[in-house]
Amino acid sequence: MEFKTSSFYPTEILALIQYKFFRSNNKSKEISSWCERKKRCYQFLEMTSGSFSSIIMELEQEYRDLICMFYLVLRGMDTIEDDMTIPIDKKIPLLRTFHEKISQKDWIFTKNGPNEKDRQLLMEFDVVIEEFLLLPKECQDIIIDITKRMGNGMADYIEKTSHDRYSIITIKEFDEYCHYVAGLVGIGINDLFNAVGAKVPSTSKNSKIIISMGLFLQKINIVRDFTEDLNENRKYWPKQIWTKYVEEIDELILPENKISSIYCLSEMILNTLLHVIDCLDYLFTVKNGDILIFGFAAKPLIIAYATLALTFKNYNTFAVKNKVKIRKGEAAKLVLQCTDMYEVARLFREYTKVILKKNNDSSDPNFMQINIACDQVNIQFL
Repeated sequence: MEFKTSSFYPTEILALIQYKFFRSNNKSKEISSWCERKKRCYQFLEMTSGSFSSIIMELEQEYRDLICMFYLVLRGMDTIEDDMTIPIDKKIPLLRTFHEKISQKDWIFTKNGPNEKDRQLLMEFDVVIEEFLLLPKECQDIIIDITKRMGNGMADYIEKTSHDRYSIITIKEFDEYCHYVAGLVGIGINDLFNAVGAKVPSTSKNSKIIISMGLFLQKINIVRDFTEDLNENRKYWPKQIWTKYVEEIDELILPENKISSIYCLSEMILNTLLHVIDCLDYLFTVKNGDILIFGFAAKPLIIAYATLALTFKNYNTFAVKNKVKIRKGEAAKLVLQCTDMYEVARLFREYTKVILKKNNDSSDPNFMQINIACDQVNIQFL
């Protein structure tokens, strides 16, 4: 299927072949030497993280195992938070104590709903725990701390929204939610790299841009996944934004509200665009360090920015089917091109042009601010 969607883009076909076959073969000998438990963890990584797993796999083993275990721990907790079949009175204590579970050998969770896509991870979570406990103690402590803070943040959010028909009211609450579920991930990753001596910036001195980078990645997912979340009764778009365009959030999917919905989408895109400068600032701080760590930071950002450009003015965001996603061939091509800051800058400029070209409706209330935000991105590379 991935080759079919890129059939009219020959360079994407070549990128897919290079990425899918040649790069995977480079790791096959190393993977064959792993114990079955570790192999299963990396199988879960591929099952639950999609294209992000291939980006993690490019790291050196010392870094790769840290990020894999960190990701699986947080994915396990996120699978509990996302599952709308778990009663709130059971879900909240689970989230608040999840950081304790990850050190308890043989702990598993079997009470996810039958349709929860990542439920198998939690049913075999004892495998993850065994590998987690092999990490250096300092790294375990970092993961436990981030998991505790994130779990409490998720629980606070659920407690608040259980008394309100809307999940998020203000833009400030939107930022706070994204901070807990994604900003803290960036802090944890940077701390883990620092703990093992990688050449990355100090977390304490750069926490603002690190958190902002997580917010950028989370917000584009929330924008793109609007209809999927709405169908599961998850309403992450802040009321402060959507009430400017419709009376009720589910009215955004109605055909008669198409223009209003596109304008609301523009404001959500604008809110996300405001984090791009911080993302670039972080990349500038790591551009002269480990090239693999630079690539690890840059690749998700440029894929997210390409997704943002595709989503902007795209009414399919509100479609029940046909989820807005960049082609796998395009993603593979972007990953292969993220070799240094010069190439990353070129790609950011390229997609900024796409956004500016699509921003052609001066009646859109966000028209001018989007132009300004794009100009600020371009200024970074002068």
